[in-house]
Formats: sequence, structure tokens, C-alpha cells
Amino acid sequence: MNQSILFNDDLKYDKQKACWLFTGLLSGELITIEIAGQNQQIDNDLKFNLEALVEDWLEDNEPEENTITL
Repeated sequence: MNQSILFNDDLKYDKQKACWLFTGLLSGELITIEIAGQNQQIDNDLKFNLEALVEDWLEDNEPEENTITL
């Protein structure tokens, strides 16, 4: 399934969950994305890589809730 997602520019690291958090609009719905990882400096490469992971996941999956956890 090819889905179009618009990512918001709100990427942050949650130390308690040990994951990256950001939001996006998918089919008009606000979704939260949680991706496990280590804290590092936020740069364009990191943003691109995390967004690419989500896009790849959406090729084969459809979120059942308003949160995607990878």
C-alpha cells in the first residue's frame, strides 16, 4: 500500500521511552511516531532516515491506532 504522509517538524528524543518521537498527517489524521534509538544530535540525515523508516513501514502496513511504534 502506498500511503502519503506529511511529517511535522517536531522531532525530539524521549529519554524515558528511549525513542525518537515526532508526528505526521496520514490520510488527514494526526499520528504519533515512536522509533527506538539512541539519543544523538538532530540533523537532516537523522530526520531523513527516520522518515524513510516510517515510509518503508507504511508500504507494507497500516496503522491500527494513532501511533506507529518501530
